[in-house]
Amino acid sequence: MPSLVCSKKLARSLVALGETVVDPSVWPDVMERLCEAVGATGAGLLRTDVRTPDIPRTPSTDEALDLYFREGWQARDSRVARRAPLLNQGVRVIIDQDLFTAEELERDPFLNDFYYRHGFQSAAAVAFNAGSALWTLCLHRTAKQARFDAEDRHVLSKLPNRLSEVATLSATVGRVALTTTINALGLVHGPAIAIDRFGVVLDANDNVDEIFDDDLNIRNNRLTTTDRRAATALGNMMDRFLETREDAPLAAQPVVVHRTERPPVVIRAMSIPPAARDPFLGARALLTFTVVGQRVLLEHGLLQATFSLTPSEAKLAALITAGLSTEAAAARLSIKRETVRNQLKTIFAKTGTRRQPELVALVSTLRGSVHPLGNSVAQGIGTIA
Repeated sequence: MPSLVCSKKLARSLVALGETVVDPSVWPDVMERLCEAVGATGAGLLRTDVRTPDIPRTPSTDEALDLYFREGWQARDSRVARRAPLLNQGVRVIIDQDLFTAEELERDPFLNDFYYRHGFQSAAAVAFNAGSALWTLCLHRTAKQARFDAEDRHVLSKLPNRLSEVATLSATVGRVALTTTINALGLVHGPAIAIDRFGVVLDANDNVDEIFDDDLNIRNNRLTTTDRRAATALGNMMDRFLETREDAPLAAQPVVVHRTERPPVVIRAMSIPPAARDPFLGARALLTFTVVGQRVLLEHGLLQATFSLTPSEAKLAALITAGLSTEAAAARLSIKRETVRNQLKTIFAKTGTRRQPELVALVSTLRGSVHPLGNSVAQGIGTIA
């Protein structure tokens, strides 16, 4: 039987892999092109050590993979255990004939009870590195197609190095996008962290230091709290993230953490911005923190640019509109109260206000437009209730 591989299409597909670096959402389309080039029906990306449902896959494998995870077949997949020794030996392209005898291909429980039942007959796994993690691009053929063979294995050997390059670069770009978002939240005094699909903290802005204490903190790269009810709620939230596909909305309610000596903190989950939804980075959600009863302290540069304030005026305006008295603001800035009064007069003139309540009301409209849960920062991120 003639080979199902088209060398020209495969070469174009290898080039197209670069598109996933800047836009992780195109992985299904790029994998479709790879499937067409190698004569496969569908494909999916899977980590070798732990398998989760939030993986890129082609539409043709969507239904089968949903059932694969929903019914727990990932724990009964005979291919997984049989591939492990070969992967440990450095083998990077594995076909079914490397794992099963002809008799086993006919009798294996996983293949018969799940794989063949969904119309598939043959698979090839292309292993590659994404940092310290080992991933596989799993390609599938149906009963109407020839099984992957030694010739296909030779052709597919062109993929591992290219996939490793793309995965490494993609994770780097995703982390930059994630850090940019975290820092953008920080500009409007939005304490925030980013977590991966397993609840591991990937990044945090400097603002979290202001709210973290003995009752709420990051320990061993995980968010922890002494509030047992909140800890249970956070655990349930992480479980839902792990069970939910990456492109699905985050169905998570806010979590209130009660603290011993300080006001409660409300934790809300936000979707990861598209540019940071890299499958190899695994970022799953942004968590923002709001102290109950505390006004948001706007970043000085934002006030300075909006109202043409001087740096010192902007710092004072930020403190006053965050609820500090003139005496407390003077102490915080290490300046005299008379200086505060004089600067306030200038701030009133520049902002078109006459009293502190008017200034607070004006700045609150600005705060609403740039708050971590507001449109300007969250645009394209997708906040949830």
